[in-house]
Amino acid sequence: MFRSLFLLSFILVFFSCKNQTEDPLGEPVVRVGDKVLTKHDLYDIIPDNISKDDSLIFAQDFISRWIRSELMLRKAELNLSPDEKDVSKLLEEYRRSLLVNLYQQKMLQQKYSPMVTKQEIKDYYHKMTDNFILNENIIKGVFIVVPRSAPKLRDLRKWYKSDAAEDLVKMEAYCFQNAKKYDVFFEEWKPFDEINSQLPRQVTNPDRFLKYNHYYEVSDSANYYFLNIREYTLAGETAPLEYVEDRIKAILLNKKRLDFINKLESDLYEEGLKQKTIKFY
Repeated sequence: MFRSLFLLSFILVFFSCKNQTEDPLGEPVVRVGDKVLTKHDLYDIIPDNISKDDSLIFAQDFISRWIRSELMLRKAELNLSPDEKDVSKLLEEYRRSLLVNLYQQKMLQQKYSPMVTKQEIKDYYHKMTDNFILNENIIKGVFIVVPRSAPKLRDLRKWYKSDAAEDLVKMEAYCFQNAKKYDVFFEEWKPFDEINSQLPRQVTNPDRFLKYNHYYEVSDSANYYFLNIREYTLAGETAPLEYVEDRIKAILLNKKRLDFINKLESDLYEEGLKQKTIKFY
């Protein structure tokens, strides 16, 4: 407890002097064995754009983590054998891997602009249909929550079931003024559980419910809940293409990147042979 109070007092003094250019920043803050954390070390890591209180918290946390890290390193140095402490090979392997990765990323940025066409996405989808089986029910529609005191509920009951553009405009204007929640997802798929979890009485048999209900209304003591189900696809069925399109695009982009890197490696190999950089013995 005393050490914590001393540390806090030291940090307060440190920050009160941080803006004084003549302050000797080389003075130690804390020592662990022969390792020293100095004022200069703290000065370098404290962001300039945070408040004094936040700076104090940041510094306290950094000092605590530095002490713990140094104690752990000190214990490792004492308890590992010379062979175990020889990490030069690991460091060289890490350096090689890091440099190769940086070069590959640089080449990707400079010479490769991956494009995935709609047709490529469709072809992959139809070829790999078995990989896109849904594990949840999904729907398109509209979900509205309005307080029981809301006006013109009879009109809302008509509008939320309608496909007419005029009624949809009226419903939107009404909901902006009165609804606690207004979620229109006619053009995108949502997991049914996401909607079901917001109902006052959750649907216990979603498959049957989705097959036989296009419109659903339920209430509790405070609100009315309206759900229009335009489309649905059940768990166990093939996901609609638009539902998995982004995932397929990511898969194809990654494949093209890997193909580019493989070609880059092959080209470098051929270049090495031609320029006799590679010599077999």
